[in-house]
Amino acid sequence: MNAPAGAGAVVRVLVADDHPVVRGGLEALLAAADGIEVVGSAADGLEAVEQVARLRPDVVLMDLRMPRLDGAGATERVRREHPGVHVLVLTTYETDADIVRAVEAGATGYLLKDTPLPQLLDAVRSAARGETVLAPPVAARLVARLREPVPEALTPREVQVLAAVAEGATNAEVGRRLFIGEATVKTHLLRAFAKLGVDDRTHAVTVAMERGLLPRPGER
Repeated sequence: MNAPAGAGAVVRVLVADDHPVVRGGLEALLAAADGIEVVGSAADGLEAVEQVARLRPDVVLMDLRMPRLDGAGATERVRREHPGVHVLVLTTYETDADIVRAVEAGATGYLLKDTPLPQLLDAVRSAARGETVLAPPVAARLVARLREPVPEALTPREVQVLAAVAEGATNAEVGRRLFIGEATVKTHLLRAFAKLGVDDRTHAVTVAMERGLLPRPGER
């Protein structure tokens, strides 16, 4: 397990991003900063996990949307297998589902890619000390989410119905697929609408994806 980075200690960083230009730019910016050493990089989440095991950095600067294993999945594995390594998410995405997945996976911080360089460098150093770092829009979203009443959970059958609807199935087709009557399909949909706070199929699917109940099109 890594020792916490103290005052004057060099922070060892691994950069994980699937875009070569972004990855190279981050490496150059971090390498030019005092007290930070870039020890390696990864082009996807699985490679990031492998590199962490080999290099044992203090901080992983982790993108979210990456091939093979996404950032949240990689974060969960890094934190489980190497609890002394801290993960700082750096992404362009700030949806509630993305934020919650990253935080639940164990990310120490969550920043957006438009974060000014001085704040990014401070965040890396703070993350190495185990301090939580959140971009202001992300912190605001988390606070707002905590203040919201907890929505009633969808049943497994309601999720199945919405998943079929997301694929373009009609009520009749959903019924045949799930071996239930068309009227029962409508009932499940109406209950799902009420729980999700929507009034049509399209919005139901959209909200379910935002909450992580259904996979997004690119994640299937």
